[in-house]
Amino acid sequence: MPNIKSAMKRVKVSKTKNLRNRMVKTGVKTAVKKFQVALNEGVAPASAQLSATTSAIDKAVSKGVMHKNTANRKKARLAKALNKVNA
Repeated sequence: MPNIKSAMKRVKVSKTKNLRNRMVKTGVKTAVKKFQVALNEGVAPASAQLSATTSAIDKAVSKGVMHKNTANRKKARLAKALNKVNA
């Protein structure tokens, strides 16, 4: 445990931020899994779920949890999977 007051605060702040970041990441993972399930069910539910998943990914970027290039790569792969099923 740190002895310095500012170090104690940093521990508290990092715990809080870590919790928030984990919640956001978990939300993105859940959205991706829901998209995969919808993709197995059919194209119509998957296309609706794609927008929700994309929104979750964009929110993670806006909160600074995920890098924008990583988010774009994930979104592109999801769209590619949806288009593969469409074709």
